[in-house]
Amino acid sequence: MITFSVSYSTPMFGVDPDRLAAFARHVEACGFEGMYVPEHVALYPGATFGGHPVPTTLPYGDPLELLLFAAAATERLLLGTGVLLLPYHHPVVLAKRLATVDRLSKGRLRLLTVGLGSLPGEAAAMGVDFASRGRRADEAIDVLRLLMTGDEQGVSFAGEFFAFDSLCSFPQPAAPLPIHVGGSSAAAARRAGRRGDGWFPGGLLSPQERRAQLAIVRSAAEEADRDPSALQYTRWGSSTMTEETLERLREEGVTRVVVGGTEDELERFAGRFIGRASSG
Repeated sequence: MITFSVSYSTPMFGVDPDRLAAFARHVEACGFEGMYVPEHVALYPGATFGGHPVPTTLPYGDPLELLLFAAAATERLLLGTGVLLLPYHHPVVLAKRLATVDRLSKGRLRLLTVGLGSLPGEAAAMGVDFASRGRRADEAIDVLRLLMTGDEQGVSFAGEFFAFDSLCSFPQPAAPLPIHVGGSSAAAARRAGRRGDGWFPGGLLSPQERRAQLAIVRSAAEEADRDPSALQYTRWGSSTMTEETLERLREEGVTRVVVGGTEDELERFAGRFIGRASSG
């Protein structure tokens, strides 16, 4: 079965509280499963996405605070990030923040997706070595899982970037927190297979690249003695996608499609697909 979620683009829509709350309520009423928000900590002149200059005034709000605000305006909408830039967060602090959002939303932080970030200047501003951010993210995922499942005796960790002894972190999430891995590289695919609960590749890959990276995800999971079939597979989609496109995604093993657009565009999309995705 394919489920459908939406992306609320703060660079496009801004961080007006009334707009965000109305949008979240609208997509929940349309039957969408969840809502994703993006992250950038800071921008700078000369930064580019995919070779295109990035306006420095794009209003990227803090993703977890945006999601908590959206949760307060809704009742069942799942909360997601697309993506949270994991190397720029200390995992001990992040574990606390994630668990708090999940508890206050009554267990709805189910679509957390993490990535590395692609802007060297952003990494430098955060004091993170750009070249080692992948290893840092791997450790951070391990630390998050350890802290969010520990007991009153505490847990210990000794790694390249993080270390602690007998550490306790409460509250904990309402249920084990899924961590999906986003990214368009082979390294991201391996990370998803080895450590992730799902894979959310970028939108600019060719069909051949997607097939190759999905094979990497599955082989990495098997090498780590994990079940590849248990991993969720999320993809970006268009609000104007066709039945043929949906069928192709289903054949490729996609389990979730995330679409963006205005409220009217998303309502039309929901009218065409939601409630019908599990048939066929």
